Amino acid sequence: MLGALAVGETRISGLLEGEDVLATAAAMRAMGAQVERTGEGEWSIHGVGVGGLMQPAGALEMGNSGTSTRLLMGLAASHPIVATFTGDASLSKRPMARVIEPLSKMGAEFTPSPGGTLPLIVRGLCPAVPIEYRLPVASAQVKSAVLLAGLNAPGVTTVIEPVPTRDHSERMLKGFGAELSVEEADGERIIRLTGEAELEPQCIEVPGDPSSAAFFVVAALIVPGSELTIENVGRNPTRGGLIEVLQQMGASIEETSPREVGSEPVADLVVKHSQLKGIEVDPRIVASMIDEFPAFFVAAAFAEGQTITRHLEELRVKESDRLAAMAEALTAVGARVVERRDGLVVNGTGGEPLTGGGPIATRLDHRIAMSLAIAGLASREGVEIDDTRPIATSFPRFEALLDEVME
Repeated sequence: MLGALAVGETRISGLLEGEDVLATAAAMRAMGAQVERTGEGEWSIHGVGVGGLMQPAGALEMGNSGTSTRLLMGLAASHPIVATFTGDASLSKRPMARVIEPLSKMGAEFTPSPGGTLPLIVRGLCPAVPIEYRLPVASAQVKSAVLLAGLNAPGVTTVIEPVPTRDHSERMLKGFGAELSVEEADGERIIRLTGEAELEPQCIEVPGDPSSAAFFVVAALIVPGSELTIENVGRNPTRGGLIEVLQQMGASIEETSPREVGSEPVADLVVKHSQLKGIEVDPRIVASMIDEFPAFFVAAAFAEGQTITRHLEELRVKESDRLAAMAEALTAVGARVVERRDGLVVNGTGGEPLTGGGPIATRLDHRIAMSLAIAGLASREGVEIDDTRPIATSFPRFEALLDEVME
């Protein structure tokens, strides 16, 4: 997205070519940027400059990607274009009102489907109106959508975060030359972006995705005799919650070769099978591991004692209701799980294998599918999953890599 708003060529290497990324690339092409795959994980983008996005000829098909949709709504909101967003059955159920609210304050107009969902039409305003917006829920997607809209709004756009969320957008915006500042006051993060920005093209090396690594971390922890090195994992502190919580449970996870890749901290992780102990997860860490909870619930199912999670309401509006989906799925394969309004209570096996079984309904959710695949590695009968196709949304090589590490 930022490469499409820079003038000149941006080159990217190490890109995880999931369906979400491909849908984003197609959307940027539709709005005038030249986006080309030049090799495995290597891409070239010739941008049109901030303010230069063109009217797309047709609807922008976003597949299953809520992140792409919400961020692109921010881009479209401050350009003089009309953009229609569509998605698959899962994405079309996800709420967009949380993004519509601040972007409407900036002058954009929205025509969503009933319930504030896709299909949805955005009518951008140029110049947009810079705003100060305090996030009512901890959401990096909403924050990023407002900041991206602010790139083409004259003046200073301010986002206030009562609870810090992942800061990849801030790091990347700075890397492309945007005038952006972050300060902390009274326990809140205050992010200020000055538009109308002029972005400079970059050469970007993408570090390994910690959400993808999470499944292999958990697999190594629960399969007896395992030792696995996972290279080049992003260790951004705003994404480090899963590793921290697993270590609190007694996980053997060692970080080696710390370094920086693409303005992000990176390390290799050496993970060994461990006897985990149940804990109560501190709600303050939730935002830094929100996408990793399905994998975490699998780890909790093998811990000794009870693991308690709270303040996870956000999981009910992901690709699926992940609290209900994981409670149902883990119970079906032999775990003891209690679903509460805002979290799960998981009573672990103490390291004993789960029964297994299936088929398990993954609800078109890639993270549910991958989490249950991992659970199946430490079950007596294996776990049958109803549909693995959604995995391609974020991690198309997951099954092949899983076969490799299990050899």
